[in-house]
Amino acid sequence: MTRIKICGITREQDLHAVLNHGADAFGLVFYEKSPRHVGLQQAVNIIRAAKPFVTVVGLFVNPSVDYVREVLAQVSVDVLQFHGEEPPEFCAQFGKPYLKAVRVKIGVDLVQYAIRYAGAQGLLLDAYIEGTHGGTGESFDWALIPRDLPLPVILSGGLHAGNVAEAIKQVQPYAVDVSSGVEVAKGIKDAAKIAAFIKAVKNF
Repeated sequence: MTRIKICGITREQDLHAVLNHGADAFGLVFYEKSPRHVGLQQAVNIIRAAKPFVTVVGLFVNPSVDYVREVLAQVSVDVLQFHGEEPPEFCAQFGKPYLKAVRVKIGVDLVQYAIRYAGAQGLLLDAYIEGTHGGTGESFDWALIPRDLPLPVILSGGLHAGNVAEAIKQVQPYAVDVSSGVEVAKGIKDAAKIAAFIKAVKNF
C-alpha cells in the first residue's frame, strides 16, 4: 500500500478534504519564501482540524535551530522534512523523526545520500529546478532512482491524478507526496483534485 501525503496545506477547509478522502499525512510549510508558507498561529489553527492517526509534517528549508525549536514549541508536528542543504547532524538534533529531501538530476548519487542520511525515516525525491526548493509542479526522470536504496522513497515532483499510478508502477515508492498537483492556485487546494489523486493511488 502506497502512503499518501498532501503538502502545502494553508487552509482548514483544504485539510478537511485531505482527511475526508483518506490521506495518511499532510504537510505545513515553514519557509517564508514559499507561497504555501504558514505562520505559527495559522499552523496551530489548521492542526486543530486534524484527526487521530494522521501524520503532521513540518517542512523547512535551511532553517535556524532556534526557528525549528520555536515551531516545535507551538505546533504539534510529528515529522520534520528538510528541503535545503541541512547536514544529517542538524536534522537529527530535534528529537523528531525526519525526512531529507533530495532534488534529483543526473549526477546526484542517491545511494550516497541514503548512506549519509541513514538516520532519516526516508528520502523525499523531488525535481531539481535551479533556484527552488520544491513545490514547482515539475517532474523528473524516475529512471534516475536506483532500486537498491537503503531508505524508503517518498516520491514527489510533478505528480497528479493523471500520472501517479504510472509513477507508482515504475518507482514502487513507500509514499507519494503532492502539492501543486492538487491545487487551483499556489497554496489553495482543490477538493476534487485531492479526491482524484487519492483515488488513483488507492486504486492502483
